This record gives sequence, C-alpha cells and structure tokens, in this order.
Amino acid sequence: IVQGILTMAANSPNGNEANASQAVHKPPPMPSPLRYSKFSQAKLRILVTGGAGFIGSHLVDRLMEAGNNEVIVADNFFTGSKDNLRKWIGHPNFELIRHDVTETLLVEVDQIYHLACPASPIFYKYNPVKTIKTNVIGTLNMLGLAKRVGARILLTSTSEVYGDPLEHPQKEEYWGNVNPIGVRSCYDEGKRVAETLMFDYHRQHGLEIRIARIFNTYGPRMNIDDGRVVSNFIAQALRGEELTVQAPGTQTRSFCYVSDMVDGLIRLMGGDNTGPINIGNPGEFTMLELAETVKELIEPSARIKMTENTPDDPRKRKPDITKAKTLLGWEPK
Repeated sequence: IVQGILTMAANSPNGNEANASQAVHKPPPMPSPLRYSKFSQAKLRILVTGGAGFIGSHLVDRLMEAGNNEVIVADNFFTGSKDNLRKWIGHPNFELIRHDVTETLLVEVDQIYHLACPASPIFYKYNPVKTIKTNVIGTLNMLGLAKRVGARILLTSTSEVYGDPLEHPQKEEYWGNVNPIGVRSCYDEGKRVAETLMFDYHRQHGLEIRIARIFNTYGPRMNIDDGRVVSNFIAQALRGEELTVQAPGTQTRSFCYVSDMVDGLIRLMGGDNTGPINIGNPGEFTMLELAETVKELIEPSARIKMTENTPDDPRKRKPDITKAKTLLGWEPK
C-alpha cells in the first residue's frame, strides 16, 4: 500500500499549468458510436450555453453557417434575447431550450461551448449569489454532461481572473491579484473556480477541456444598457447626455471585435491545447481616449464628466496573446 501511495505521489501533477495536460492518467470518455459510423457522417452536435447572449449568438451564427453542425442553445434569457437567434428558429439543424444551467441538462452532444453567465458588472452584481451558482454549479453540471456523453467542453473564462493585475500585459501563467470578498468577486472568483473544476475533471476523469480567457469584446447585439463602457459611452452620446468616465480616466482596457473573438473560440475548440489561452486584442486604450473617440464620431459637442470609480476596478487590462498566435494561429484582424 505504501509503495502504491509513493508511486501515486511521484506521478501526481505539481500544480504547474504547463504540466496539467500531461498529468492525465485516464483516457477521455468515449463519444457517441455515431462518430465511428462507416456508412454515414453524422453532423457534429454542439451545445452552446448562453447562446442567446452577445458573444454566444455570434458563435451560433458561425456554427450554423458552417452547414455541417446541429446546434442546441440553452439559455435562461436573463441577459440573452431570442431576437439574437431569430433567423435560426425553425431551422432543422437548430434547437432552442429555455434552461438554467444551475439545473441538470440531459442532451446527447459532441461538443459543449459553455458561455452561460452574466458578464456585465450591472448584471453579475444584481444577484451575486446567482452569479456564483451559475459559475460553479452551472460548470459542474456541464462537466457532468460532458463526462457522461464523452463531449469536448470549452469554458469561456475571463480576463477578470487576473483581477487588478500587478503584471502587464497579462500572460496565462500569471496567477492574478483578486479581492476574494469584493463586490466583483462573485464573477472573478466564480470563473476562477470554474477553471479549477475544468482542470480537476480533466485530470481525474480524462475529459477533453478547453479554456479561453476572453478580454473585453464589442460589436453588434451588445445590450445598450448593460453598463459596459463601449455601449455606455455610445448610448450617452446618442441621447445627448454627458459621457461619464470613472476617475481617474487613465485606466486602460483592450477591445476585441466579436467576429475575431468567435474565430478564436472555434480555433481553440478545434485544436489540441487545453489552455487557458488569452483571446483578446492587445491594442490598449485609456477610458478618456475611448470617450474622446465616441464623442468625435457621434456628438462632438458632448461633455465628458468624471465620476467616482467603482470598487476593485482594474487599472490596466491588456492580454499577452503569444500563445494564441503560436498555438492557434490566431490574432485579431
């Protein structure tokens, strides 16, 4: 028994992310026998949780337009909208389920894109306990499903796992600087736990996992009142209101266009790397620069007003996308 324990200890992973994928002792669960049919090629069945949301619906568009996929969307419509998916409703290869991921879901699928979670501070702070449940119980439910049906699962994690970073730009190896008891912690720590669960299922059960750490994204179908800075400034300018910039205005963000983001997610799912991999645009702007750009484009007479900053707001945010470039051949276009 002692010899067995010592052997297990010698073979155990040391916590290094680089070795995480090598620490698997179990083969991945077998997918559906349909995948091995000799006479007909079944369509790939793909579940997208949160598929009625901003990024999710653009991902669904790309998967449906490929023509060789059957797509199932599960969404509780807390922040998502059926309108985002209107053109696919009724299509023979598309299915929409009103479902909350904190409840178990039984479907037969080959791939899972797990996007479900409110991503804007206004929404994830509205019900922080529910946000934690979505990140933890929701991810557990999706991992349980992936294990049962032998599906590959991709988690959209977030740059928020780096917190208010002391390293700039942020590499995937950086462990972050996160307040565990702050008003944003339900989202930040929730996603960190979701990543932990993904790797634990990978090591313990051999699951095929992919983790994308996505940075600020913008584009069509953003909710105009979701409190994110791009939509905030544009909405204020269109309404003829003052553009409210949180002090000091020198804090930075990096903005990736949604079509680039979707391309990165699909490449990660189709590749051989577990991640985590940063998916974002390394072009960095201060909030004052962004406000001035919106002002110039929409309402040159608009005034900029400084307001008090929110707690735990990161001062800098910029991805190091070296891994995305070398491992996925991806960079924002």
